[in-house]
Amino acid sequence: MIRVLIADDQPLMRGALSMIIGTRPDMELVAEAADGREAVTQAVRLRPDVAVLDIRMPTLDGLAATRELARLGADARILILTTFDLDEYVTAALAAGASGFLIKNAPPEDILAGIRTVAAGESLLAPR
Repeated sequence: MIRVLIADDQPLMRGALSMIIGTRPDMELVAEAADGREAVTQAVRLRPDVAVLDIRMPTLDGLAATRELARLGADARILILTTFDLDEYVTAALAAGASGFLIKNAPPEDILAGIRTVAAGESLLAPR
């Protein structure tokens, strides 16, 4: 069972991710967060296998949250999910310690496959 935390400041996106993750027999949604600070707190407390983080969030963005989780020695593998398909975000995410980077408009099955990929210890980048 892959334990997943999702963090996105958009309630609709959190709801959609919760719904698709919650229907999979190999995944369990352990927490939702509306910003990066809450994501770090939840990840430290609940120890998910994968944290799916939006790159732009208030209080603490996904890149800073990724760096903070790495600094704290959290075990969660990080999958950055964003609407921004920019090379500098990909580079920054990987430098911060993320294992994967996907665009939010990817099909749900691609996002689920991305979660499985990073949970297995592999890396993943958006096809573009």
